[in-house]
Amino acid sequence: MSVDENRLKNLLNNQKNDAPCQTKTLGNYLWDDIPDENKWADCVHCGMCLEACPTYQETGEEQHSPRGRVYLIKAVAEGKIGVNEAFSKPVFDCLDCRACETACPADVQVGGLIEEARGQIRQAMPLTGFTGALSKTVLNGFFPYQNRMNTLGSLMRFYQKSGVQRVVRKTGLLNVMPTHLKDMESILPKVGKPVLGRYPEVVPAEGETKQRVGMLTGCVMDVMFSDVNEATIRVLTHNGFEVGLPKQQGCCGALHIHAGERETGKNLAKQNIEAFKDYDKILVNAAGCGCALQEYHELFRQDPEMLPLAEKFSAKIEDVSKFLYDNNFKRPKTEVKTKITYHDACHLAHGQGIRFEPRQLLKEIPGVEMVDLPDADRCCGSAGIYNLTHPEMAGKLLERKIDDIPDNVEMVSMGNPGCMLQIAMGVEKHGRSEKVVHTVQLLDLAYEKEKKEASNLVKS
Repeated sequence: MSVDENRLKNLLNNQKNDAPCQTKTLGNYLWDDIPDENKWADCVHCGMCLEACPTYQETGEEQHSPRGRVYLIKAVAEGKIGVNEAFSKPVFDCLDCRACETACPADVQVGGLIEEARGQIRQAMPLTGFTGALSKTVLNGFFPYQNRMNTLGSLMRFYQKSGVQRVVRKTGLLNVMPTHLKDMESILPKVGKPVLGRYPEVVPAEGETKQRVGMLTGCVMDVMFSDVNEATIRVLTHNGFEVGLPKQQGCCGALHIHAGERETGKNLAKQNIEAFKDYDKILVNAAGCGCALQEYHELFRQDPEMLPLAEKFSAKIEDVSKFLYDNNFKRPKTEVKTKITYHDACHLAHGQGIRFEPRQLLKEIPGVEMVDLPDADRCCGSAGIYNLTHPEMAGKLLERKIDDIPDNVEMVSMGNPGCMLQIAMGVEKHGRSEKVVHTVQLLDLAYEKEKKEASNLVKS
């Protein structure tokens, strides 16, 4: 066992007994894990970020702009304002979409600042009442536990297959739900069985093995979009990659980090660092998860024990679309005749800087005609669970996104499950016919058609 593995195992075994890091305070930030002052040091309040920010575009209010939020975060550090409701609202109203980071000429890491500030807010102002109970139940009671998520998936499958869903819809019981929840129920994907635990821990490559890779199955992805995980595995193995699915992996923690639950995020990070310690490359098909995994080192920047392990882990993470393109994926030979447009998931385009590769995967499929989507990298309003916590703002952003979808396309492709649900909801609500798909599903479809044609030729 390596020194790194020993160090991580000791940390995992002694989490409860570890001495806490010495509390470092800064102005009115009085708890551990304070915002990094180096992140705002380069901000000159030039305003280049303003027109890139969806919430500023909608409100026109300075405190709802990246520049305004950076100023507020800095003001707390300088002791000018406190960690209170006036500070909390602009910080949590942010989508954390990172569009401002793409626009910023000084590379100010606004997303990291927002997440660190939220951590301070949740320590100073814990959620109470129904909201607190709901957050504790969902974020801390379900997502960190794969078996509980699988149970939830089983209940959803029963709801869909038993006829209960049909009865609920016909009787109007959904009308008692808030509008945005009712809309979400209307587009629930057909829930399949999770990949993790059902597939072997090692799925062999087809033919000669080019490389061994690990794959994050995710929590929401494996419960609600197990078909995307299956397609990802088929595409990778078809391209000669052996796919590892370690059972010890878990939720990436992105939703917890976005919500200010940084300690839970750190515990989940430790779990995944341990689970994938034997892999040199870890592939992800969910943009939000990939971005969170690549930033694990940010969670542990004040932890000298975990920081080197997190940095090593984050360097292994890659989105599946970029990995396939960079590793000479097999160009499909069979035509898939369809017209498609592509939506840039925020945490893929802005968070990871990946725009070109997924589009190229689609363009390489014979018969696929690509149509540009205006403002393709503007947030759709999903933003983790933002569409649940801020339905009004999320709804406005979704309206703009749906309005931008060209009328003559048959499919809208993207690389993130949250975006898939959000845009499918908009398509349904507006009575449109476009099918919402993950980019890897189109590649999988092309390969499957190719195999079927080859099989038919052999039989004839």
